[in-house]
Amino acid sequence: MKVLVTGASGLIGTALCDALFARGDDVVGLSRNPSRARSSNPRLTWHKWEPTLERPDPAAFEGVDGVVNLVGERIDQRWNEEVKARIMETRRQGTHNLVQAIEALEQRPKVLVSQSAVGYYGDRGEEEVDESALPGSSFDSQVTQAWEAAAHELDGAGVRLVVVRTGQVLTPNGGMLKELLTPFKLGLGGPLAGGGQYVSWIHLEDEVGILLWALDGEQVSGVVNASSPDAATNRDFSKALGRAVNRPAIAPVPGFVLDLKFGREFGQVLRGGQRVVPRRTEELGYAFKHPDLDEALADLV
Repeated sequence: MKVLVTGASGLIGTALCDALFARGDDVVGLSRNPSRARSSNPRLTWHKWEPTLERPDPAAFEGVDGVVNLVGERIDQRWNEEVKARIMETRRQGTHNLVQAIEALEQRPKVLVSQSAVGYYGDRGEEEVDESALPGSSFDSQVTQAWEAAAHELDGAGVRLVVVRTGQVLTPNGGMLKELLTPFKLGLGGPLAGGGQYVSWIHLEDEVGILLWALDGEQVSGVVNASSPDAATNRDFSKALGRAVNRPAIAPVPGFVLDLKFGREFGQVLRGGQRVVPRRTEELGYAFKHPDLDEALADLV
């Protein structure tokens, strides 16, 4: 199989490309800076692409069977209007430009797997939400709605579309878990902002597994949640991480610390959460390798 990956040099993209190579696939990557990308991962065939400004080069799609779209400015940073515009437009305009390029091809790929996020649902408290739930209204929810709408521009083009709403991806190499490991190993970890908010998490191996399953599975289309069936409150997540590193997790972090680091708007988002259920994902046949939080954290740390 030949697969084109946007965001191939990111945390998830790198792990996905490694998995594709491990099973013998050919991989094409798109990058603003192909020379730099090539030096970090020379196994890919790289093509230059400015996501918000242009369609990808049609030559990048030659012989491509499937596309995985992971494009997007990182969301876990301090928000201001400029940053928010980049977060939105790299996803909305970037995905629009990608879809336009696919539609213009004489020989289109069979499938587009397009990333989204569980932030789509907004802050839902203790309510369980599956793929049929309505969206929220916060900025991160608005971004994911626009991201998904751009992917759905491909509807009717004869390309199978899978939208993957991903939770907090757990890996010691980046994201939330990397941020938490040092204070927790020092015995300084604890629940954030009271700890009652739910964390919908997924082991990196399952995130990659779902992307591969979506690529390969003819029966898979529409929206699927990429989050463990074992969503936990932040308090319980903190206790589990403490057990994994053999340290107490009793040093609470007040909410204002989130505001200081990320700003008021994103700090408010981090105080909330979603209790996401991967109902369609499991109904369509994906079997989680790491469904249990304690086992997943033990495996990762």
